[in-house]
Parts: sequence; C-alpha cells; structure tokens
Amino acid sequence: MENLEELQDLLPKYEEIEEILIKNPEANYIISLALKVLEDFVRNLDKTNEQWEESSYLIQALVDKCWESIHTDHFSKIPLHVRQIYSIACYLKIFFLLLENGELKQIEKCSKVLDEALLIGYSQKLYENGDSLVEKLMQIFNEKLNLVEDLKLPIIENPPRVDALCDIPRLECPSVEVFKRGYVEREQPVLLLNTLTEWPALKLWPDLNYILKLAGNRMVPIEIGSNYSNEEWSQQLMKLRDFLERQFSTSTEISSRKVEYLAQHELFEQIPLLKKDFSVPDYCSLRSSNTDVDIKAWLGPEGTVSPLHYDPKHNLLCQVFGSKRIILASPKDSQYLYAHESEFLKNTSQIEADAVDYQKFPLVANVKFYYLYLQAGDCLYMPPKWWHYVRSLSPSFSISFWWE
Repeated sequence: MENLEELQDLLPKYEEIEEILIKNPEANYIISLALKVLEDFVRNLDKTNEQWEESSYLIQALVDKCWESIHTDHFSKIPLHVRQIYSIACYLKIFFLLLENGELKQIEKCSKVLDEALLIGYSQKLYENGDSLVEKLMQIFNEKLNLVEDLKLPIIENPPRVDALCDIPRLECPSVEVFKRGYVEREQPVLLLNTLTEWPALKLWPDLNYILKLAGNRMVPIEIGSNYSNEEWSQQLMKLRDFLERQFSTSTEISSRKVEYLAQHELFEQIPLLKKDFSVPDYCSLRSSNTDVDIKAWLGPEGTVSPLHYDPKHNLLCQVFGSKRIILASPKDSQYLYAHESEFLKNTSQIEADAVDYQKFPLVANVKFYYLYLQAGDCLYMPPKWWHYVRSLSPSFSISFWWE
C-alpha cells in the first residue's frame, strides 16, 4: 500500500505512550513489540518473519481483550488507561490489516475499527501525532470507499432572525470579566448575541455536503425518537451519511421520516478536521479545574427535543445554524419539577415543559419558567443544575461546551 512510511511516522513512539502502557504489563509487551515490528517492516517490507505473525495475532487478541473489559461494567467505571490502550491497539490493528491487502472489503473493515477506536476507546491527547494519524486514515478511507459522491444534500437556510421576547439578560459579546462577575459568579443564565461570528463553521456547516465529505463514512450513535425520556426512544450506530440522507435529503418525504438526533456526541474527537472550523469560546477559560472542556455536538432536523433536565457543569450552548426554543427553570424550583426516580433519569423531569399537565403535576404551578430563542451565532450560558428544555424549530446544529 502507498504512503506506508508516512503512516508509520504518525504512529506513536513508545516513550510517548509509556506512561499509559506501564499500567498493563501485557499491553506494554504487545504494543512495544508491534511498534518495533512495524518499523522494521516499513524499512524491509518483510512479512515472512515469525515476529510479524506473532505481533499481528497479539494485537488482535489485545483489541478483543480490551473490548471485553470495556463491556463488562458501566462505561463510566472503566479505567481510562484501558480505553486508551484499546485505541492504540486499534490503530496498530488497522496498520496490520492495511499491510495485508488494500482491497475495498479490507478498507471497510479498517474504517470500522477506526470508528470503534474513537467511539469506545479514548483517543484524546494520546500522543503528539494522534489527530494527524486519524485525519490521514480518514482521508485514505474516504478516497478508497468513495461512498458519498452520489448523494447531494441541501444547504440549510437559517430562519429569519427575530427579536423575540427573552426572559433572561441579553448581551452583545461581553468581556470575559463582565461575563464572570455578572453571570458566572451570580449563577445567572445569559444569552450572548452574535458571539460566534468569527467561526468558519457558521458559513461551512450549513452546506451539509461539506460535513458529508469530511465525515460521511464514519459510524456515529444516533438517537431514534424525538425525546430520550419516552419509552419508544432507542439508539443505533449508523453511518453519518445514512443519518444525513434520511433526515435532510430532499428526496426523502418529510412525512415518512422518524425523528433522529445526533445528540451529545463527541463528534470532534472522532472527526478532528471539524475542530478547525470553530474555537473554544474564551468564556470557558473561567473553569476552576485542570480538566478539559467537554465539547458535544447536537445535529438534527426540526422537532428534536431534549426534555427538561439539568447538567452538573457550566454549560455554554452555541448555535451554528438553525434555531431552538428553550425553557429554563432555576435549581431553587427543583422540588416542584417531578424528577424521575430512576438512576438514569434522575436529572430529568417527568413534565412536558411546553405543555404542562397541571392536574397531574400540580406543584409545577410554583415554578417560574424563563423562555427564550437561541438563533445562529448566539450562545446561551446555563449555570450548573439549571433546568432546561430544548426544542429545535428548524434543522439545527449546536455545540455545547461543559466545564467545571
């Protein structure tokens, strides 16, 4: 296969990942061996030695073992180094597969392994060239598989901007200091107008063909159903291409569509090329911990709903295209909002915030709700544990930034 040396140069050096590997002696041996074997192969193009076969077999076994470990307990309880080792092992597995042959079936298999490395593993800041390796592999897979050229998607037109009523303060691009003193420290929601005007994403992403070209072949988790608290709600892994075609293609009858939602997904870790189209807002620099900002993507058609719920972190919800209707409620009113009793939904209210049944939920009469619209280029700041209900009024792409 072409570009072997270029790809090999993007693999991690042992010293870059040693701190991760020493937590698992077995993985340490297997991955250090694989890195040496692959380096020797690129130099000599020799697959006949016993170490090649042993290393290829051991990498596959390590991928399988990590996969089993990750799926034996709740995802949040899996040690970080296990997911990191899984991602590294998947990268090496892809390399061995590509060296075996470059047929389309093999490329498709490698593409799936890459998605699993990014979705199940932990690829963030693994090593210096990690993002570059992912970008190069995606480029190769897109060129070889060529699965997006026959699909043409629309360019999303933003609804006309409206000066709608807003029950919380509105500001035009305040300074970080004003934002901190007036809103973060006071735990006061605020709507920041026209804050993202420098983001290339505002011009690039409404053309869904741009997203299709960069990421159409990637497998992503899609929510089926407009509201995750409903019984008929489910999730499914599918190619982003298929999601975009079903939800946005003009050839698909709107009346026949089920509402699907790419929601709360770390899309930009999976598709590093999209990171170049936006920047983390300066307001997120106010975090008090050393942890990174959590960045999530929300892409869907008109009618997607996030039911009334709260998040434990500071939340800056930024609108790239489309508009959303949002209803807020203070943490002070939590006792009146009928949170679900189940552990999974304990941060979610049972009420329909846009059509409250006061006979069924009489205590809601004590709640003060705040109403607003989020439009393209705006950001909504929500302090920790503020309740929020979100409904998309048009095809919509949002990015949320969470920090502590």
